[in-house]
Amino acid sequence: MILDQTSHNSTRQVLEALAQDPNGVLAVISGVEGPSYRPVGAMMAVLGDGRWVGSLSSGCIEADIALHARDVARAGEPRSIRYGAGSPFVDIALPCGGGLDILLVPRPDPRVLTTILERHQQRRPLTLQIDTGSGDVALGDESSSDSAFSVRLEPELRFVIFGKGPEACAFSALVQSVGYPNLLVSPDDESRAIAVAAGCDTQSIDLPDFPADVHVDARTAIVLFFHDHDWEPPILHHALGTNAFYIGAQGSWNAREVRLAALRELGCKDAALDRLHGPVGLVPSARDARTLAVSVLAEVLGTALALDR
Repeated sequence: MILDQTSHNSTRQVLEALAQDPNGVLAVISGVEGPSYRPVGAMMAVLGDGRWVGSLSSGCIEADIALHARDVARAGEPRSIRYGAGSPFVDIALPCGGGLDILLVPRPDPRVLTTILERHQQRRPLTLQIDTGSGDVALGDESSSDSAFSVRLEPELRFVIFGKGPEACAFSALVQSVGYPNLLVSPDDESRAIAVAAGCDTQSIDLPDFPADVHVDARTAIVLFFHDHDWEPPILHHALGTNAFYIGAQGSWNAREVRLAALRELGCKDAALDRLHGPVGLVPSARDARTLAVSVLAEVLGTALALDR
């Protein structure tokens, strides 16, 4: 039984495709030896017409997986295949030099897939179990059965962004461009319009406060981009009372000290303030909105990876 803590945009796309195709085959990485482009639990769908959704490598094995999937669909039984180190397919090399075990599951139950998609939409974690003998898929807890392969699916990382101006817009657009769910909460009409043009969700606020209808969970990052730092304390005071995995605010070291003093006046304890990142980003003193956006996103993703390990 193997447990994977990762979740990808492609996972949702794979499951949506399989739920709509009664002849589809689920391909999932069930084992990794050495380096690998994708982790255990990564998924790919091979549809009845031969097309596939998702990827399990950098393009080395997908076409061959589709050929095996056609045979698996015809036989109606799951199959495990090996690529790379220890594989019988010596003509298919993995540039990374590792080994991949791929489990092929024909016609996974669309009712289970639909339930997974519903929980994904609700941002609820779940465990997908696959019986490697029968190919049956189900939702449930981790199992000790030797024939059960389990994949833990966590909600996608989500970004709640507060602020206005070039930094808030650049960060929102960057997060949107790489496919993460996001929301820009801003008092500025122009900033919201720019974010909407980039495909982002937005919400208006008139006062420095955290909207009651903005949902925050343990897979949410909250980032503030205000030049007027008076907006920050009420928003951060609420944010520090949530279980968001990352909370940060733009500004200098001096702005950080003023921010911390204001939060202490609001009753925040040092244990809560220790959660607050700032100045945000991995690049010190970034003075370009795009550089700052990349710098902050890298810091947030690094924090998420550390938590998942």
